[in-house]
Amino acid sequence: VQLGESGGGLVQPGGSLKLSCAASGFFFEQSAMTWARPAPGKGLEWVTTIFRAGTASSAVAAHGRIPFPRDNAKKTVYLQLNFLAPEDTARYYCATAGLPLKSCRTRADCRYWGQGTQVTVSS
Repeated sequence: VQLGESGGGLVQPGGSLKLSCAASGFFFEQSAMTWARPAPGKGLEWVTTIFRAGTASSAVAAHGRIPFPRDNAKKTVYLQLNFLAPEDTARYYCATAGLPLKSCRTRADCRYWGQGTQVTVSS
């Protein structure tokens, strides 16, 4: 299983970024995909989970973070980050349980993780 995030970078407050996560080595079409990031004092913070049907569940605090429809042909999921603020600075990771019909939100439940892509919000 391989997960490769991209799309991070330096952006000014109020700006936007679109993150991508390319997957391989498992039944992507049948698997839910999760985005998470470290949060100060909170450990790993769940952002959103994109289910196999393309629907998504997101954290209440995930304002401005929009999970784009997944592209099963490309085995890729996306996360649109809008209205970015300095406190959004973090390394964003995608993850999966890697099993059909199984979703995950925590480090323990998500068996596979990418290396992450760094998002830095600064003027």
